[in-house]
Amino acid sequence: MVKRERWRQDFSGWFNDILQDADIMDTRYPVKGLYVWRPYGMKLRNLVFSRLRQLHEDTGHQEVLFPLLIPETQFQKEADHIRGFEGQVYWVTHGGLQKLEVRLALRPTSETSMYPMFALWIRTHADLPIKVYQIVNVFRYETKMTKPLIRLREVTTFKEAHTAHATAEEAEAQVREAIAIYRKFYQELGVPCVISKRPPWDTFAGAVYSIAFDTVTPDGKALQIGTIHNLGQNFARVYGLKYEGVDGKHHYVHQTCYGISERAIAATIMVHGDDGGLCLPPDVAPIQVVIVPIPFKEKETPVEKVAGEVREELRAAGLRSHLDDRDLRPGNKFYYWERKGVPLRIEIGPKDVEKGQVTAVRRDTGERVTIARRNLKAQVEQVLRQITDHLRQRAKSSFEKSIHPAADLKSARELLKKEGGIIRIPWCGQESCGKRIAEETDGEMLGEEIDSTPQPSARCPVCSQQARVNALLAKTY
Repeated sequence: MVKRERWRQDFSGWFNDILQDADIMDTRYPVKGLYVWRPYGMKLRNLVFSRLRQLHEDTGHQEVLFPLLIPETQFQKEADHIRGFEGQVYWVTHGGLQKLEVRLALRPTSETSMYPMFALWIRTHADLPIKVYQIVNVFRYETKMTKPLIRLREVTTFKEAHTAHATAEEAEAQVREAIAIYRKFYQELGVPCVISKRPPWDTFAGAVYSIAFDTVTPDGKALQIGTIHNLGQNFARVYGLKYEGVDGKHHYVHQTCYGISERAIAATIMVHGDDGGLCLPPDVAPIQVVIVPIPFKEKETPVEKVAGEVREELRAAGLRSHLDDRDLRPGNKFYYWERKGVPLRIEIGPKDVEKGQVTAVRRDTGERVTIARRNLKAQVEQVLRQITDHLRQRAKSSFEKSIHPAADLKSARELLKKEGGIIRIPWCGQESCGKRIAEETDGEMLGEEIDSTPQPSARCPVCSQQARVNALLAKTY
């Protein structure tokens, strides 16, 4: 099994090297915070987000596509929203040489472009609910240090869903559905995470409350990988989103929105990787099986012929397979495909041909297994399932070790400094205590964990009142 030492100790360097070596992204684009997806990375991106797209379709969401440009007059209507984004917006001020009468914002998120259109679509209760989503690029003038896939100025892959409902209860139910969608999505990717209700001071601008998904990076920081917001009627009142109810009266709708960006790709890369490079789950690997012929002189033709037959057999079975017939040493090919995270390598030499078998090597463990040609499809699929299960369990085990309980501020601060990861600490729920917990531990308050409850005897470390929730603390990206 490949070690995971540099993966932990020099995560930033490891991550940047992998993006380049595995042909995920080229970071040399001459605008800070903008990056180029390379072909292998695009395949990975599309496979990951095709699954997210399907999960939305399965739950009644419909895909849409809204314009990139938002008139300033629409954008500024929701005061809290504009305050939340005013330092991040890119503005278009000219069309050619002509100055525009109304500035146009490059979409930082789409509430202010979608909801004026919702107002045209919604007339009666029969028009509800609306459940739509789009996968688009968004622009935010990120002032912190940029990092590919993690902190960008152009987010090239932003899935945002927006919904409208007749009642507050239906909107609450939609929040729960969104949580279930994201939970299933990350379970399928094998990316473990915690789910928290963000504190009031870290709630999405214009939302009643926000829910977030966070995982832990190899260097011990929390990475937010999904958000869900109950918008209440805040935007509805601003943009006039009303429907005529069965009572003949007009009512404002209740709304939700939720988003996931290419941080989902970053999380998949970082959670499963090792010092050898990428280690991708088979379901989203651009190439699931690579076939490497190992011919000897006088015996090249049968080896290459069988390798081609194996490739076609696997392709016919629906597996993404590739035959590496380049004129390179086998060792160079092995290294190349390990860096790209291909889950399974099949080697075929003269003895394998004679015995009617192939030798399969797992990327996750390095284990070598012999597979009979007559059972090729079934056994390869079985090994891929085993790889999926192992990656999920390995990531879960590592993640659980990164969550540390603390009962007081001193131990929380020391754990955060020495161990990193996520600190679970009891909290009364009061904003003043929450801010003090974050300040005195030198961490960021992720909010209250929704999947846990404090012990009956647990006390808030600030005011000593009985704890109402478990709070989560971490250093963050």
